[in-house]
Amino acid sequence: MSARFVFPDEESGPAAQGRSFLNRRRNRHGRGLRGALLVQTLPGSRTREERFQDLVFESVEEAQSRFERELSELEVNIELIPPTAGLLHGAALGRGVPVGQAFARTPRNPPIITIFRRPVEDMSDDAAELPDIVNDVVAELVGELLAVSPEDVDPRYGRPRRR
Repeated sequence: MSARFVFPDEESGPAAQGRSFLNRRRNRHGRGLRGALLVQTLPGSRTREERFQDLVFESVEEAQSRFERELSELEVNIELIPPTAGLLHGAALGRGVPVGQAFARTPRNPPIITIFRRPVEDMSDDAAELPDIVNDVVAELVGELLAVSPEDVDPRYGRPRRR
């Protein structure tokens, strides 16, 4: 999904028509753009999306270590929000917003789990709770995929963990 931002011109006239809004705002006085605030190797320089991906893949690796054969070809997708059709279907059935989907292996496709980042992040009150919630969501989706209970996928399912 790509987004295109359109900003209204703050200035008008011949000087403003030559440069875009972003160039005028970020390159004032001709000194160029500022550098990064944090070095790329520091943990604070990672985006929320990258940190969420790390949590998901850590949880998936843990599940794959328990079910190596069944999850050897597992495909993991992370999307920002569920598709509109899923939201409408859930609302019609009286369910909340879905946090993920699991699709079993078919002759043409490997098993697939899709996790929706924003609904999962909205479930947590703070950043310390997020790893536990991600683990539980992955355990639920893998359990649904393999037709086993989430406790079989992750024995700590539903219990808070301290890292």
